[in-house]
Amino acid sequence: MDPRSDDNVVEIGPGLGALTRPLLERVSRLTVLEIDRDLAARISAEFSPDQLSLHIVDALGFDFATLGGDLRIIGNLPYNISSPLLFHLSRYEANLRDLTVMLQREVVQRMVAAPATSAYGRLTVMLQVRFHIERLFTVPSGAFRPSPKVESAVARLAPLGEGRPRIVDEGLFAEVVAAAFGQRRKTLRNALRHWATPADLEGSGIEPGARGETLAVGDFVRLANALA
Repeated sequence: MDPRSDDNVVEIGPGLGALTRPLLERVSRLTVLEIDRDLAARISAEFSPDQLSLHIVDALGFDFATLGGDLRIIGNLPYNISSPLLFHLSRYEANLRDLTVMLQREVVQRMVAAPATSAYGRLTVMLQVRFHIERLFTVPSGAFRPSPKVESAVARLAPLGEGRPRIVDEGLFAEVVAAAFGQRRKTLRNALRHWATPADLEGSGIEPGARGETLAVGDFVRLANALA
């Protein structure tokens, strides 16, 4: 992450401060979001308000726009809500410089997956249309106490900015992507029958008998824009 003194850094779920302490050696002030009141009390007792801006909130419902712009978000995200939290954070792409997060390894594999692979799906498309995503390294289960049954990985997401594809109707795009992957074995002719006719699909250069997992991110953008 290489944070600098004046970076606008936000840590999600500081817990007992394993990341918080080294971050505060690098940045002049840190914002942290903690849902657990007992953990929040411990961390607020250790650091002064001049160093630490503490929000006792659920990150899933937090308005990150209130923290300003050029946000650098870091955290070991709760694995049980990782996908909903990533969808929530993606809403604030205009406020973000980057996200550096640890997740279950399989989730990171889905984030960076290519079309026509088993890991490619709704999460892949909805994130790759907004972010450049790097898988940085894996973290074995033995790095944790107690040792979990899953391995982890660290990923960096950076908003595409001006390189982001133009989407005419964000809601429609999300609906089309969700429907295409709702039942993976369905052809697009059937999966998208409420949104597009076979002629609509062919008009966008998409074979009606194809499955959603075979479409690239740009294909979904082109189809949704045509339908809009």
